[in-house]
Amino acid sequence: MLYAIIATDIANSLEQRLTARPAHLARLETLQKLGRLVLAGPHPAIDSSDPGAAGFSGSLVVAEFASLAEAQEWANADPYCAAGVYAKVQVKPFKQVFPQ
Repeated sequence: MLYAIIATDIANSLEQRLTARPAHLARLETLQKLGRLVLAGPHPAIDSSDPGAAGFSGSLVVAEFASLAEAQEWANADPYCAAGVYAKVQVKPFKQVFPQ
């Protein structure tokens, strides 16, 4: 089943994000290679695809996991969590309707 991992950053998280980004991306690449990643990316803190120093306000990952518990465990192990980037992480079941 698909799950949405919706994370909200702490204020001024850019420095922590940049430090933890290689490890964060490596985990996403693993999901992608397994064919389980639907989409992933950050939420810019301003209305721009390149927010510069404004940074990001959070992240969204939609991926396939065997259960909600497995998705939560994966989310909790994210390097951004360990680096203190995220203030809150919510994991919810997700039903993809489009694209088909």
